[in-house]
Amino acid sequence: MVDLPGPRLDSETAGYLRANGIRAVCLFGKNVESESQLRTLCRELRAVMGEEALIAIDHEGGAIIRPTFWSAAPSAMGLGHAGDLALTEDVSAALARQLVSVGINWNFAPVLDVNVNPENPVIAERAYSDSPEVVARHGAAALRGLTREGVAGCVKHFPGHGDTRLDSHRALPRVSKPLAELNALELAPFRACLDLAPAVMTAHIIYDALDPEQPATLSRPILSGLLRESWHYEGVIITDSMGMQAIDAHYGRGEAAVMSLNAGADMVMALGRREAQQATLDAVQAALDAGLDVSDKLARLSALARQFPVRIEEGAVDSGDEALFQRAWARGLGLVGDPQPIAPGSRLVLVAQRRTVRENVSEASVEAQMLADELGAWYDVELHAYDDPAELDWEEVRRDAGARPLILATTQRQRQLALRSAAPDLHLAFYNPYSVLDIAAPAVQAFGFRPLARAAVWDWLRGEQS
Repeated sequence: MVDLPGPRLDSETAGYLRANGIRAVCLFGKNVESESQLRTLCRELRAVMGEEALIAIDHEGGAIIRPTFWSAAPSAMGLGHAGDLALTEDVSAALARQLVSVGINWNFAPVLDVNVNPENPVIAERAYSDSPEVVARHGAAALRGLTREGVAGCVKHFPGHGDTRLDSHRALPRVSKPLAELNALELAPFRACLDLAPAVMTAHIIYDALDPEQPATLSRPILSGLLRESWHYEGVIITDSMGMQAIDAHYGRGEAAVMSLNAGADMVMALGRREAQQATLDAVQAALDAGLDVSDKLARLSALARQFPVRIEEGAVDSGDEALFQRAWARGLGLVGDPQPIAPGSRLVLVAQRRTVRENVSEASVEAQMLADELGAWYDVELHAYDDPAELDWEEVRRDAGARPLILATTQRQRQLALRSAAPDLHLAFYNPYSVLDIAAPAVQAFGFRPLARAAVWDWLRGEQS
């Protein structure tokens, strides 16, 4: 699987796909401009890659959504907090309808990581819960929703990315837990959902109890020994991006690709520069010439493509899906420490980060001025925007606010440890829900920053949403 340089399939890239027999592409924000453009791109990709084309995307919900022209579904943790399996299945089905409307047939979701570490820099609200049972139930519901609308799901990140302090996009994490703990926590949702999962994505993490030498992506004891032989999994195993630093900085691209195939992976995700893709292709071809047998891998990939063919149904998106998402965001709100609504018309002070940046796989969050503008529809708002939370003089902010309600909105993926001295009257956690651990104030957890998430919070703030 490769990625593409831009939003259009130029003749050089089309020739490259044909010449190398590539039948799988992963799309990112750089490939998305509009609904009609994306539909055209997928139509052209299907024509070039053939009937068994696999066109994939990360369409999890929350911050992990590349097309911004559709209404955004809640993050997994918001759905887990709502606790309604039928709602999770319906939301997942609606996400699948969005993909079918443009011709994408593989969604890299749901996340089955159990987020037990508040300092996890990359998972957080992408996980349904810190409970393996809750993750398993909602993961199964999400897979049912995707399947019923004809989109392949892919559970990730096997064997589990929920208890790391390092981001595998930037480093090689290690989990040093006894096997009994892994079985009870990280591994439990994957084992419970395997019968429903068309595909499994590997994690670039070393699990000492399973293989102390190699990360799961390159580990034969994990991919072949555990997943295939012990658990009898017959679906597709795909690597996470081999361009992530956990692999790219420790192994050669080509060497790692061959190692992953020998370990038991069916598909290598060779993303990034064309020369890195070519190094992967060259190394795999050399392994094939040397006798590497991939007939079973090709059979599994063909079966996946035949079960979930590329379909382009322009009318697939249901007119009620936005209302479904709105209801789901509202159902998922978390209240911590008995926060209270504020009467419309009140004067208040809003403290928020002026600008946000995109972090790893997550899209950039909402900026301070937009929050102030939206609140201004019902309140007299004074905005106190900051650039660096470490430079925020909270005593001065509190003094200037006087008797007015003082609201702090956190909008970053990372926890806001620099705000531990903050003492607002109300904390709105619009992104990382674990930020409530850093700020001693009543809080509302939105589990996301998308427009419908903000609308749910504003409804609650005005006393119109219980």
